[in-house]
Amino acid sequence: MNGKRNIAAAMGGWSVRHRVIAIVGWVAFVALAVSIGSMAGQRQMTADQYAAGDSAKAIQILDAAGLSTPAGELFLLSGSDAATSAPTRAAVADLTRRLEATGAVTTVADPYAEHLVSADGHSVLVRVGMTGDPMTAADRVQPILDATAATRAAHPGVRIDEFGDGSANHWFNDTIGKDFQRAEWTAVPLALGILLVAFGAFLAAVLPVGLAMTSFLAANGLLALISHRLALDSSASSVMLLVGLAVGVDYCMFYLRREREERARGRDPETSLRIAAATSGRSVLISGLTVVVAMSGMFLSGMLIFEGFAIAAILVVVVAMTGSVTVLPALLSVLGDHVDFGRVPGLARMRRPGDGSRVWGAILGRVLKRPGLSVAAAVGFLVVLAVPVLGIHTENLSLDKQLPADAGIMQSYHRITAAFPGGPTPARVVVRTNDATAAQVGGAVTEFKTLATATGLVGEPIIVVPHQGSNIVEIRVPLAGDGSDATSVRALHALRSDVIPASFGQVPGVEAYVTGDLAFSQDFNTQLQHAFLPVILFVLVLAFLLMLVAFRSFTIAAVSVALNVLSMAAAFGVMVAVFQHGWGAGLVGGRGVGAIQSWIPLFAFVILFGLSMDYHVFVVSRIREAYDRGMSTQDAVAHGIRISAGVVTSAAAIMVAVFAVFATLSMTTFKQLGVGLAVAILLDATVVRAVLLPSVLTVLGDRTWWLPAWLSFLPERVDPVPAIEEAASAEQPRLDAGAPAR
Repeated sequence: MNGKRNIAAAMGGWSVRHRVIAIVGWVAFVALAVSIGSMAGQRQMTADQYAAGDSAKAIQILDAAGLSTPAGELFLLSGSDAATSAPTRAAVADLTRRLEATGAVTTVADPYAEHLVSADGHSVLVRVGMTGDPMTAADRVQPILDATAATRAAHPGVRIDEFGDGSANHWFNDTIGKDFQRAEWTAVPLALGILLVAFGAFLAAVLPVGLAMTSFLAANGLLALISHRLALDSSASSVMLLVGLAVGVDYCMFYLRREREERARGRDPETSLRIAAATSGRSVLISGLTVVVAMSGMFLSGMLIFEGFAIAAILVVVVAMTGSVTVLPALLSVLGDHVDFGRVPGLARMRRPGDGSRVWGAILGRVLKRPGLSVAAAVGFLVVLAVPVLGIHTENLSLDKQLPADAGIMQSYHRITAAFPGGPTPARVVVRTNDATAAQVGGAVTEFKTLATATGLVGEPIIVVPHQGSNIVEIRVPLAGDGSDATSVRALHALRSDVIPASFGQVPGVEAYVTGDLAFSQDFNTQLQHAFLPVILFVLVLAFLLMLVAFRSFTIAAVSVALNVLSMAAAFGVMVAVFQHGWGAGLVGGRGVGAIQSWIPLFAFVILFGLSMDYHVFVVSRIREAYDRGMSTQDAVAHGIRISAGVVTSAAAIMVAVFAVFATLSMTTFKQLGVGLAVAILLDATVVRAVLLPSVLTVLGDRTWWLPAWLSFLPERVDPVPAIEEAASAEQPRLDAGAPAR
């Protein structure tokens, strides 16, 4: 890409020439996007949009008939007296009366009539359904919680445990949700502090955070508008904030660091900005496109939740990338050297943009003395870390694996599960027929109950709920086990593969599907497993092609992809070792739970691939730039790594710090994601970029720039800096001649 065709340079030049339009236009765009988003509101996904496989079919049948399952609440009443004793019956009657008085529940069935007495005879289970949309049950559960508390106070001799969709989600919103929000916004001051150390000046540190946050605000407003065509998961904005903060800060750092570097070399402000636009601006565009390609892989998952994540991430990357090459040059042009305003004593001396990093220079010197040994050592280290990933096991983690054991909601969950195995999370068989009253259907239901009981893998009672007006029959089946363990999985498999085909499969015109929490989890996990390989191949191939075109080197493209995969495999290996096997889990307040949350590998792969390629592009750009100016490959590698080490270290430190915050949260899912992302970025910025990348390129020598003859049609790379310097020299005499006499 030569100077005349450098899009980033052209956009940067326009921005500088039209500073007011660029700055005011950006502010207006952000304000308009935020206003549109606040007016539109964000539309959330419904329950059936999360489901996959048979679970999705069952939910769709119920929804089409207007029979969407209400949010359910369970109440376990237990004590030293028998469940049928007068005190317990009085407590059950009182609780029933108070619940019905709230107007928030459907009719409360008599638990004694439903035979919901535990095997030991000391507990009774009250089931109720909540009125209204089950997705918003947490917002309307407070009257039920108050009724439960009042019953406890009136009957101190009877313990009452409550667990259900409304109460559990209410607990999540009050604890985990707020915890997550605090962690998100902790990221901003963390990033600001690291940037302050990196640049040594307050204003220079504020600029990257400002660009990142305005990009996020604008993108989030547009996302709300898009959500009315494509429903989103509630965490899509959180994904957008993390990605937006990472890329927005990085892009601004790349640009600002290069501009400061050129100023330190004695160039005038205008020339420095032109060079920054043509070099770092170009890197921003390449990096942004690479991140977009990586995020696009989630569209191949076939799951709406990941499509929403992809749109959120792509949107914020595109906005941040646009802001970096349009409004940022205008701001830097207005500020000039005042960007160093607010220098911090003791930190300003650390800013040596023209010299490169002395620390990394010393490390690099040792690495390049024995590049072959460095390659072997780095690869060996990463492979050892990656070994545990070979035994990775994924599942939708149950609540008892997700939350601390001492949480009140979990204690209630365990008591209910112990008294009524499978009670909190029964399987639900949805049967659709032409005539629910037909004798054949009734016989099939009876046969189903007989065969299910004969498996020894289901509990009692099996509850049949006919919906005759809709010709649908719903059967609730308590599964053996705790509702999510191997025993429960065997029970689910028995229902699907044996019991249903042997009963309902013999009746013409009948469809029967199993849903419920475990079925949902299993179907979701199966869909993810099918999607994983296509997503990986898509991301790797397109990233390879993009790097090939950008750097006109088959070797660089192959090395870039291979090193990213190796570093991510090592990070996943650490995650498996810590959370699946429990090695060192206590260091982050976690524990071994025997599995990795099912959606994390796919999500983390896409996010990490995009973010690590972000500064990989910047590093390789500096190496290629030095090589194009006549340096040998080894000298170009040393120069490129050394000169970019400061910005890469700062960018990585921000991401590691932000992700590490999430590793301190209570839920195992957040811990796994935080540890996985933080370790991956840490390894990538140290072992890969400082040791493996330079040593591999040095071993390869001039083969680093190999391009097959049949790819010679790719556009030539032309260093834009000489042309900018020549233009600046030609303009200087005219400026001097036109200057007024002093």
